[in-house]
Amino acid sequence: MRVRVGKARRRSKKRLFREARGNVGGRGRLLRTVKETVVRSRAYAYRDRRVRKRMFRRLWITRLTAACRERGISYSAFIHGLQAAHIELNRKTLSELAISDPHVFDEVVDAVKSVPA
Repeated sequence: MRVRVGKARRRSKKRLFREARGNVGGRGRLLRTVKETVVRSRAYAYRDRRVRKRMFRRLWITRLTAACRERGISYSAFIHGLQAAHIELNRKTLSELAISDPHVFDEVVDAVKSVPA
């Protein structure tokens, strides 16, 4: 008996075309190029989820560097002082403090400066 693939094939093609929606030209209309596009887009999405984390960390470090320099301490000395003072705040929290609540950040910097090197 011959097996027909109609429904399953239509479902898998529909899934691919749905994922490739918004692409220009054949990348959104032709099955072969849609397959290539979807595979490539998944690879980029996987890679860039990790890149996003790196970029945010770079942003937080840049903000902290600027905030520390305004208060007369280098970034590396600040981070070392945090560890020495047993202050367990991450870079994200510290950068948010530097922006939204500078008085509290000043207290953190004073605590770091008071710890002997």
